[in-house]
Amino acid sequence: MRKLLNTLYVTTPEAYLSLDGENVVVLKEDDVLLRVPLHNLEGIVTFGYTGASPALMSACAKRSIALSFCNAYGRFLANVMGETQGNVVLRRTQYRAADDDMQSLGIARNILIGKLHNSRWVLERATRDHSHQIDIARLKKVGHCIMDAITNIQSAQTHGALMGIEGESASLYFSVFDELILQNKNSFFFRERSRRPPMDNVNALLSFVYMLLAHDTAAATSTVGLDPFVGFLHKDRPGRRSLALDLMEELRAPFADRFVLTLINTRQLDASCFEQKENGSVLIRDGARKVLLSAWHERKREQIMHPFLKEKIEWGLVPYSQALLLARFLRGDLEEYPPFLWK
Repeated sequence: MRKLLNTLYVTTPEAYLSLDGENVVVLKEDDVLLRVPLHNLEGIVTFGYTGASPALMSACAKRSIALSFCNAYGRFLANVMGETQGNVVLRRTQYRAADDDMQSLGIARNILIGKLHNSRWVLERATRDHSHQIDIARLKKVGHCIMDAITNIQSAQTHGALMGIEGESASLYFSVFDELILQNKNSFFFRERSRRPPMDNVNALLSFVYMLLAHDTAAATSTVGLDPFVGFLHKDRPGRRSLALDLMEELRAPFADRFVLTLINTRQLDASCFEQKENGSVLIRDGARKVLLSAWHERKREQIMHPFLKEKIEWGLVPYSQALLLARFLRGDLEEYPPFLWK
């Protein structure tokens, strides 16, 4: 199993990234803010607007270090990709599978089964752990509806039918998401999902963490030799890392959503951590991002038992394990793609 290395997150907007020998150097004007050896890193995510030197981008590409550029809201802008890993046979198999409606549908179906299963278990965990603070009947009702949706997914025969079921299930899940917020309800509440831009504190956190997860899943697909831009659930769109978004679906609820809820319910963040713009959009302040990213780094190092592999791995390696399992399926080593089924 691959070793989990560090990801460098650069949150200072004016920071410029450069290369000095075997080190990435973070600069603000002429001041050196940080110096990190490249061999300690598996990824770099920067939220600045000044960019990175060509020498650093080349070094990251040669070492397969995922380098992603995001705007102030955490929206993905671009990334640097090095030499493609794996072999051309695997990627050609991936392309043929994506073009085959039935094979693509089978993979997409399993991905959504994983997503809905995990969403339901987030709600089930809440009814068990916080029975005196939430509306159990309401969450149970939604959980039963999601179970019915899983049954419908198993018999869906078109991509459009799958997406319709997924959309309805996501709406149901988010309709009770506010029940899972147990602290500081004046500052943290959830009415509906707003993305570009986020219009409240909770949506700002969700969008930011989803971006972090998308970075990790994209890096994982590239590492095992798959093309992150060719997916099965998310269809091709120029510039969109469709396969990364596919594998991310299974991990939204158990990994990203639970992480956001932990930050809120343990009071690691408060209203002062956010800034509201004139258009109503909400931005996470720089100091709060550092708290969030430190907690994200720690969460990635927590160990879980992988439900299919039956071995303990770190949360941060789950995207890699799922990408590896997908590659094994495409090679013919597995009968079907096994989604990540969390409990």
